[in-house]
This record gives sequence, structure tokens and C-alpha cells, in this order.
Amino acid sequence: MIIEHTGNCSVQKTCDCGQCFRFDPLGEGAFRGIVGDRAVTLRQGDEAITVEGDGDEAFWRHYLALDADYGEIDRAICGALDGEDRETVCRAVEYGAGIRILRQDPWETTVSFIISQNNNIPRIKKIIAALCELAGEKIGDEDYAFPTASALFELGEDGIAATRCGFRAKYIFDAARRVLDGEFDPAVVSGFADYESADAYMRQIAGVGPKVSACALLFGFGRLDAFPIDVWMKRLIAERFPNGLDHTRFGKYAGIAQQYLFYYERWQTK
Repeated sequence: MIIEHTGNCSVQKTCDCGQCFRFDPLGEGAFRGIVGDRAVTLRQGDEAITVEGDGDEAFWRHYLALDADYGEIDRAICGALDGEDRETVCRAVEYGAGIRILRQDPWETTVSFIISQNNNIPRIKKIIAALCELAGEKIGDEDYAFPTASALFELGEDGIAATRCGFRAKYIFDAARRVLDGEFDPAVVSGFADYESADAYMRQIAGVGPKVSACALLFGFGRLDAFPIDVWMKRLIAERFPNGLDHTRFGKYAGIAQQYLFYYERWQTK
């Protein structure tokens, strides 16, 4: 299936900016990955994206946020600051142009960013793959969906720990238990009007602090006002914004600004 009129959406930048962990590069701008129960390959074209393995265009337009006006968003982000700070942000926007905030599954995103704590991307991907193989429903001959809360609960803390996720096992188990007990309901998170309430609700899960909560809210719950701050962002703010950075000035697009800045710092440094 070919999705046309995708603007400047970049599959490579979107899949490689740290927001998702189940896509891997195949070369020449193509990525193979799993979304829900769909195992697909995404190939970049000229203002078109080919999806191999699934023909639901409406799903992919939504998932890839192709219905969002990123031209307007980019202008709003660049116009949020003044002087040298504005120049820094505009450089990051230009460098990261094409990134889209994916509309990922809330449960999968929550667990994935619990796993991300004090971790690196290759190891995060390895742990998630092991978790899916242990407890996820099989897709085709070789792929697995992300495990449900009940499947992870049935594994138990020791079973989860078999993926070598270390101290994170107890946090994943706690998240699964809370879902089954009704203490944590992803649908409730989506219903909060203000960020502070959504953040507080997320942080009832053991091991979920401000950074994990912000990542889950941004990438799994569509809270584009979330602004995750990790080691990269702390260093970037210290070096490039000597007077500090008030991310609330980006308003409802703070999370997209964060991704541009994160991508710019990470890849420019490399």
C-alpha cells in the first residue's frame, strides 16, 4: 500500500529519534517493525510512504500523525522564543524536520519507558523483544505482539526478570498488577485536561518518575505538552540555553520541540 501526500514526514527520523523501540532499519530509508498485531515494513518515497504487510491506510495516517499540520507546528515552535534562543530552536527544527510524534499504544509505551530507565536503546530493544517472545501473542511465523497486562502478570516478577531487565522487573509487574486491579487505567489518563493530573496518575506506578511519565504521556497518550528531560536534554539546556529554558513557552507543542532539540543534540554530537 502506498500512502501519498505525506509531506516531509521522514520514516528514518521518526523511527530513530528515541520514541519507539520495535522498528529496525533495513537500509535505504526502510524500517521493519511491529505495531500492535501488525508486522510491517515502511519504505520512504518522495512525499509517499509504502507500507508492506498491512493495507489499512486510515490506521497508518493516524499512527504516523499525517493528519497533523507540522508546518504550522514548526512555525509556532520557532516563534515561541526570542534572540539567540530562537536561533537555537529554529536550527533544531530545521535539522529534525520530518519527525512525527507517533500515536503509539498507551500500555506498550508505558512499559517500554519503564524499561528505558538508565538504559541504552539497543538494550531496551533487546529486553522488549524478549518480553514479547515470552508473553506476547504470535504474529505470523516469527513476530510477537506486545504482551497484555494480564500476560505480564501471569509471568510474575521472576518471569519478567528472565528478560534480564534487572530492577525494572518489579516496576513492570507493579504496572501490570495495577491495571488488573483497576488502579491504573490508560483510558483515565487520556481523560485528564491538565498535564499535572495526568502526570500524578502515571506516577502512582512504582518506578515511574517525571521523565518516564513525560515520555509515556508524550508518545503513548498524545500529550504533546509533555517535555521529557533526560541527561541529553539537561546537557543541551546547560550548553545552549545559558539563561535556562522555560519549555512551557512552547505551549501545546512542547513535546515536539523537545524531540527536535533531542534529535539535533544527539545526532549533531555524533
